[in-house]
Amino acid sequence: MTEPTTTQKIHHIKPSDLESFVQTLLVANSVPTDHASIIASCLVQADLRGVDTHGSNRIPSYMQRIRQKVLDPSATPTLTQITPIAASIDGKNTFGFVSAHKGMQRAIEMASEFGLGLVSIKHSNHFGMSAWIVQQAIDAGMMSLVFTNSSPALPAWGGKSKLVGVSPIACGAPAGKERPFILDMAPSVAARGKIYKALRRGEKIPTDWALDADGNITDDPARALEGVMLPMGGPKGSALAIMMDVFSGVFSGSAFAGHVTGPYDPSKPADVGHFLLAIKPDLFVSLDDFKERMDYLYQRVVGSDKMGGVERVYYPGEIEQINREKRLEEGIPFTDAEIEKLNKEAELVRVAKLEVASF
Repeated sequence: MTEPTTTQKIHHIKPSDLESFVQTLLVANSVPTDHASIIASCLVQADLRGVDTHGSNRIPSYMQRIRQKVLDPSATPTLTQITPIAASIDGKNTFGFVSAHKGMQRAIEMASEFGLGLVSIKHSNHFGMSAWIVQQAIDAGMMSLVFTNSSPALPAWGGKSKLVGVSPIACGAPAGKERPFILDMAPSVAARGKIYKALRRGEKIPTDWALDADGNITDDPARALEGVMLPMGGPKGSALAIMMDVFSGVFSGSAFAGHVTGPYDPSKPADVGHFLLAIKPDLFVSLDDFKERMDYLYQRVVGSDKMGGVERVYYPGEIEQINREKRLEEGIPFTDAEIEKLNKEAELVRVAKLEVASF
């Protein structure tokens, strides 16, 4: 991933400094320390992977939801065991990061004993980048599926009004010596967070990302946010978005069919639903065999013949893992405007600002 295309000056922030700042800011906004630690870690993981749209820049919108009392910063999600391999979590309208972390933790425990662990989560909020939940499962040696629904942004194919969310499809599997498989993708041409990022940075967007309110193509992120996102692959992307609504919203008892409230809308609770599945990878072959087979798959993918003009074939999730390695060394890039917005939040709760120092 290249550095942000912007005329603003770029500063590189040390990851540990950023995580400490975010955690302090959350605690000052009535988030319990253990929850703040989870949230800050997840946001900085996104920043490290180059998924800046789902990282620490989300803090101002989350804090606004707390101030408007449509997100409960201090609530603790409750878990109900349904069957030996299925559990339900009521997020109690707190941060989605906290509910999802608790949910995947329980899914891993069930999978360790029974081979599979399914957790359905209701009354939750945005949980940022899905890949951090997939990584949580990989770190425990598990395969996973991670679904969520989100606020309306896409039309049903053939329609023109916002109906379903740009809801990510994520999954992963551990490997042996090679990189793990991590897929985290939106069913739209581009994630909606990229449009918010362009708006924040005063940039234009590609004309195949969205339509304005009148149904016309646009390169203006503000006009795009008034219109609809475009699904990838036409009806295929639309159908995948509806699938996320089925598994995450309908199945859990949370909002669906266009009734999820977005993280940038401080008018009412989001009522997001999530679907998490952890799978023990040695159910059908030995663990050593599974890892060897995953390594072979990686080698076949990255070693495949390249089309004209392509220097390297990447495995799903590999670019983000390379970004992480680079940003751990060089720091996380932020513009002056982004740092200013974060520091305005620090001023509101009278905590130390995020300092810009040489990395």
